Amino acid sequence: MKKSAYIIIASLLLFFASESAFAQMKRKAIKKNNKRISSYRGKKQWFSEDKRYQTLGIALNAFNYYGDLAPKPGSFSTDISFTKPAVGISYSYRFGPRYSLIGSFTYGTLKGADAESANANDLGNGVYRYQRNLSFRNRIKELSFVASFDLFENMATYISRVNWTPYGFVGIACFLHNPQAKAPATDLHGNPLPNAGEWLDLQDLGTEGQNATLLESDANHGIKSYKKFQVSIPFGIGARFRLNEMLDLSAELGFRYLFTDYIDDVSKNYVDLGVFGNDELAKAMSYRTNEVVDPSLLKPTQTRNGQTYDLLPGYGQEHVDNKRGNENNKDTYMVTTIRLTYILGKNFHRAKFR
Repeated sequence: MKKSAYIIIASLLLFFASESAFAQMKRKAIKKNNKRISSYRGKKQWFSEDKRYQTLGIALNAFNYYGDLAPKPGSFSTDISFTKPAVGISYSYRFGPRYSLIGSFTYGTLKGADAESANANDLGNGVYRYQRNLSFRNRIKELSFVASFDLFENMATYISRVNWTPYGFVGIACFLHNPQAKAPATDLHGNPLPNAGEWLDLQDLGTEGQNATLLESDANHGIKSYKKFQVSIPFGIGARFRLNEMLDLSAELGFRYLFTDYIDDVSKNYVDLGVFGNDELAKAMSYRTNEVVDPSLLKPTQTRNGQTYDLLPGYGQEHVDNKRGNENNKDTYMVTTIRLTYILGKNFHRAKFR
């Protein structure tokens, strides 16, 4: 066989081998590409500026108090009859398919009263609360900032937002508070009080000895006056419903975790009434048991400054067991909200047909 024939045969073999290898590589590439296509879910889109929007809202709220003056001990005891209305305004900015930042201002009142909430026939605990006979109201001015997380996302514009979605929220709030109580008709000696029937600021009176010089042996030694400016952690859940292209209606249940136990002016022990000196008003606002108990149960008790008062044993006297409140459980309040929101800066035009 001639040399040229060998060259032709070798070339043909090399060509067919190359074709086979190329075909095999092509089949692998196609298989890999098919696998990639089958798992493709689309490119994730950023929530662009044109999809973001702002809202302005008005809210009708209800405040419920949980604390030392609740009907029963425990974090979940409250007197529903003391539910108080509140109002609020809000501004929100939606910056993602599920996420919004909300700023709100809320004004409302908390209230509690032993004589109205406690069961005087409950010998285990209610009778103690009834005989303690403390009460308060507290007007709250709260500014909060929370992040809201929707369960159902909306990747489109506000026009295509979901018809409804549950959501949760958590954030931070600051608030001003000022617990007050109504002054009794007389002081502890039975003399008429000039402030009788007036709502008085309790922090100024130092009802647990905050403004007095206490002995090192006193249970409340080292106590300081509480601040009227406080911080809280708001959190809760809700549901938002689309009413039309521009309006939403929300219903939510939220709580405020507080870092103070003085939302009701009650936290620690009774102090010896003598620490108030000659301030008969402070004494009458600190110890109010005589207003509800049978006078025959009262015992003459001498204070450390030499004055004598008829007191119910265990109340209004310095002793480590004479608890006025429970400092180990911080106060809490619940905010129930119905909010109507309007989308700002957006115009929706319906198509016109002739």
